[in-house]
Amino acid sequence: MNIDALKKRIDVSTKRMPADVVIKNGKIIDVFNLEIIERDIAIVDGYIAGIGQYEGHETIDASGKFISPAFIDGHVHIESSMVTPAEFSKVLLTHGVTTVITDPHEIGNVSGAKGISFMLDQSEGLPLDVRVMLPSSVPATPFENAGSVLKASDLEPFLTHPRVLGLAEVMDFPAVFRGDEDMLQKIVSAAAKNGKIDGHAAGLDADGINVYRSSLITTDHECTTKEEALERISRGMYVLIREGSVAKNLKALIKAVTPKNARRFLFCTDDKHLDDLVAEGSVDHNVRLAIQEGMDPLQAIQLATLNAAECYGLKEKGAVAPGYKADVILLDDVNSVAISNVFVGGKLVAQDGKYKGAESRSAQPSAALTQSVNMTAIDSEKLAIPITNGKPMHVIEIIPNQIVTRKKILAATAENGKFTPSHTNDLLKMAVIERHNKTENIGLGVVKGLLIQNGAIASTVAHDSHNLVVSGTNDEDMLVAIDAIRDMQGGYVIVKNGAVLASVPLPISGLMSDRPFTEVNDQIIHLKEKLKEIGFHGDFDPFLTLSFLTLPVIPEIKLTDLGLFDFKTFQHISVQAE
Repeated sequence: MNIDALKKRIDVSTKRMPADVVIKNGKIIDVFNLEIIERDIAIVDGYIAGIGQYEGHETIDASGKFISPAFIDGHVHIESSMVTPAEFSKVLLTHGVTTVITDPHEIGNVSGAKGISFMLDQSEGLPLDVRVMLPSSVPATPFENAGSVLKASDLEPFLTHPRVLGLAEVMDFPAVFRGDEDMLQKIVSAAAKNGKIDGHAAGLDADGINVYRSSLITTDHECTTKEEALERISRGMYVLIREGSVAKNLKALIKAVTPKNARRFLFCTDDKHLDDLVAEGSVDHNVRLAIQEGMDPLQAIQLATLNAAECYGLKEKGAVAPGYKADVILLDDVNSVAISNVFVGGKLVAQDGKYKGAESRSAQPSAALTQSVNMTAIDSEKLAIPITNGKPMHVIEIIPNQIVTRKKILAATAENGKFTPSHTNDLLKMAVIERHNKTENIGLGVVKGLLIQNGAIASTVAHDSHNLVVSGTNDEDMLVAIDAIRDMQGGYVIVKNGAVLASVPLPISGLMSDRPFTEVNDQIIHLKEKLKEIGFHGDFDPFLTLSFLTLPVIPEIKLTDLGLFDFKTFQHISVQAE
C-alpha cells in the first residue's frame, strides 16, 4: 500500500469521503467475539475501511442476511478436482470459498517444476486467491517411481513468488527422522523466507510428533481420531479437519474441538472430486457438517475463516473488520450456511450458486504436460501373479470412505500357479504400471472390497506418483483399459467384455481436463452411472478409493510400481505370505 491509498482509506473511515461500496442492514458475523453485530460495512479499493454508519457511491442492501467472512480451504490439491485452476475457481467461488492453500504435488510428481509453473501461471489473476505451498516430497518415498524428482535446489526459485507461502505436507517422515540433508534443506530454505511448513503425520505416535514439531512443522491434516488431534494440539500444531471425497474425518475430529482449543483447528478438503464440489460444496460443506454435529455456527465459521487465515499468516483475510480485504459472503441462514452472494474485494463474483465473475485468460499447457503417458506394451503375462492355490497371500483390504487400508492374509485362489480373481470372494487383481519413463515396472497385488462383479477400471490418478493403476475381474478387460488410458494420455475408464463403457480424458499430466468444468462434471456423472453395469454396488467412489491404494505413506498396505508395500515395516513384501 502506498501513502495515497492509505490516506484514501483513512478518509473513508473518518467519513470525510464516501466509500466505494457500503453494505447496509445486514447481520455481521464477528469471528473475534463470536457475536452478531448490526452495522454498515464501508469498502474502498477492495478493503473494509469501517464498521458503523456509512454512505457510499454504491449501496448493497443485505436486509435479512448474515454477512460472513469468505471461507478459506486450508489444504487442497486442485488437480484432484480434475479441472484447471481457472475452472476450479468458478466452482469454489459459488460455494463462498475465495482463498485456497494449495499443494501442486500431484502435477509436481508427474511434470516436476514445469507442472508447478503451470499451476502458478494458470492461477494468476483469478478472483479466487490461490496461495501455494511447494511440494516437499517428490517422489513421496524412495519406494516408487514418479515422473520427476524435486530437490531443494529445484524449489528454491519458487520461494520468492508472491503467492508461495512455504513448504507443503512433509510426508517423507523417515527422511526427516534420519536427518536427510536435502529434506532438511527444503525446510530450512522455506523457514528462511518466513514460510510455513505443513505436516503429514499419518500413523505417527507422540515421539514422531515431537520430531515433526522440532523440525518446524506446524500443521497436520491426517488425523483420524480425537486422540490424535488432541495430541497434536498439545504439541503446538494446528489440526486441519479434513472432509474430502474419500477421506472423511470431520465427524470423528469435531469431538476434539472445545471452546478452549478451538483456535487451533481449521478446515480443509485435501482431495475432492469435481462432482462432489459441484453437488455438496467445498469448505462450506465442512461448516454445515460441523453445525449438524452440534458445533455453534459462529464457531464453525471461525474455523473456516479467521483460524485458517491466521494459521497461514494471511493477515488481511478471515474477518469482516477494518483493514481486512472485503472478501465476504451473504448468508440467507447461518445454520444451513445458505449462500446467496459472494464478494471478492467488494465485487460480486457469485450469486445464487452461479458464477458472476469475468472470464480469465488461462495459460496453456505445453507438450511436456499433455504427453505424459509413456509406457511399453503390456500383455497378460506381465499381469500374472505367481502364487499357490490355498496358500496364504497378502491382500489390500479397502475401508470404505477412508484412505487407510487393512493388511489381510487370506487363502489364495489360483489356477496353474497364477492368481485368479474371484468376484464371489471380492478378490480382484490390481496393477500399478510405471507410466512416466518406460521403466517397464509393474507392481501386482490383490485387493478386497472394490466390489466390482465384471470388468475393469483404470486411471492415471494414483497418489502420489500417479502411475497407471488398474483393477479388474479379468486380464482381458484390464488390458483394454490400459490401452484406452494410453490413447487418451490419461484419465479414467470403465471396461466390460472388451468394450469401453465410459471415460473421462485428463490430458494435462494425466490429472486434469482442458475442458470447461460443466462438461467435465457431465463426463464424471456418466462415468459413475456406468459403474452399475460392472456390478459395483458400494457406497463409496471406487475410482477415488483406487487412487489412494497406491499411496505408501498411508497405513497399512499399498501397491506401488515396485510391488506391495507394508507401511508398518516400511518395505516391499511379496504377494505370497510366508
